[in-house]
Amino acid sequence: MKKIFLIVLIVLGLGFYHSQAQNLDEISEIADGSKILVLNYHQIADSHNSLAVPVNDFDTQMKFLSESGCVTITPEELYAGLNGEIELPPKPVLITFDDGYIDNYTNAFPILKKYNLRATIFIIPAFTSVYPNYMTWEQLKEMEANGITIESHTLTHPKLEELPDDEIRNELLNSKNMLEEQLGHPIEFLAYPTGTYNLHIAGIAQDLGYKGAFTIKYGVVDKGSNFFALERVPIFHTATTMKDFYERIAWRQSFEEFGWTKR
Repeated sequence: MKKIFLIVLIVLGLGFYHSQAQNLDEISEIADGSKILVLNYHQIADSHNSLAVPVNDFDTQMKFLSESGCVTITPEELYAGLNGEIELPPKPVLITFDDGYIDNYTNAFPILKKYNLRATIFIIPAFTSVYPNYMTWEQLKEMEANGITIESHTLTHPKLEELPDDEIRNELLNSKNMLEEQLGHPIEFLAYPTGTYNLHIAGIAQDLGYKGAFTIKYGVVDKGSNFFALERVPIFHTATTMKDFYERIAWRQSFEEFGWTKR
């Protein structure tokens, strides 16, 4: 099934664009095993910003995932699936957003609902209901009632590697506590600000009760992944946003065959 799905992605997506890649036999071999595509977005807006995917492009991307039969999952489901506690669906995709920009609510949320897709947003609680370009607590609660998972992106989005241990703990713990107080449920997953981390920071996160953490290390998640260094595939606004999107999701698994990303 996974082989068929990967070939479908190639036909539906890259069929519209020419790209140098490996042959189908090599791609199919890499498709064996439990591999979870984790997409990483920031903003969904029509602005001249590499982090802002245009609204129409995002709609097209979500439509593509939906029509390809992808099943969106949560971080908890990813964790349980890799631990063997549950069986993941044949085409699992985890859609994530970092920071909690207001356009996640005004632009991305309606599109996700339109295609019945779930997503996870990593929130900076010190910015929530404070700055106008970030979401409010009420908006987050509405989204959670409609298939969106909220998790932690630290309290104020610092570069954790530059902080002493006590400040790292404050950032991770205060974010967790504030989100839990406002939303009324456990917060167990983290996305590192700017994707930077080390094993020491990961150990602190684990000690504070987090079950896993996401990086911006380019790759797919599988049973060989470190739960506190989970890979993602970032999606940006480029001169050829849609071409790049199709290439990233269809060929991502082939990159690891050559040792470009994992260990």
